[in-house]
Amino acid sequence: MDFFSHSSIQFFIAAYLFGSIPFGLILAKIFAGVDIKSQGSKSIGATNVLRVVKQTNPSLAKKLSVATVILDALKGTIVLLVALSLDASTSTLWGIGVLAVLGHCYSIFLGLEGGKGVATGLGIFIVLIPIPTLIGAVVWGFCAKVLKISSLSSLLGLTAVIISALFLNNGLEVGSNAPMYIIAFIIFYKHIPNIIRLLKKEELKVS
Repeated sequence: MDFFSHSSIQFFIAAYLFGSIPFGLILAKIFAGVDIKSQGSKSIGATNVLRVVKQTNPSLAKKLSVATVILDALKGTIVLLVALSLDASTSTLWGIGVLAVLGHCYSIFLGLEGGKGVATGLGIFIVLIPIPTLIGAVVWGFCAKVLKISSLSSLLGLTAVIISALFLNNGLEVGSNAPMYIIAFIIFYKHIPNIIRLLKKEELKVS
């Protein structure tokens, strides 16, 4: 029991469990009466919420999509902010970040299935490496407007975050950039089907 009484372990467990909450799935079921896990890309993220709900309720689709982004991002910030207020170490903060993304992408409540991790990663990065994250957000916004392909825009934005963090000396202070790379790897890994569709020129645009 001493193992679970350690504050870092408690933060890690909380990060994973909170990250596992499928807000997109919950919102779509409650407010639109649809199961996004059985339609569209079957992802629990905002893009699939928008795509699926739009088929039956276009006026509601964008609202639920925005709410999903916000709530999924908060999964990456709330535990972090609590840990920061209690003076948790930088290594603990990055551990929280990694586990929040893992929770979203491999939710314990969905049989270890989940979303792509973009919004949750955003919520983590905006706390831990804010300036690179803002740069990445600008890149994402520009690409989303021009390309209108959610997955490609997200991956380009994420790439911009990582490159900016390296050039700006992100200051992880844990002796390694590994936590940042792990989060990026998880998100890219979850996008492999999208990348394959992009290469085949079959990826759908967001209208």
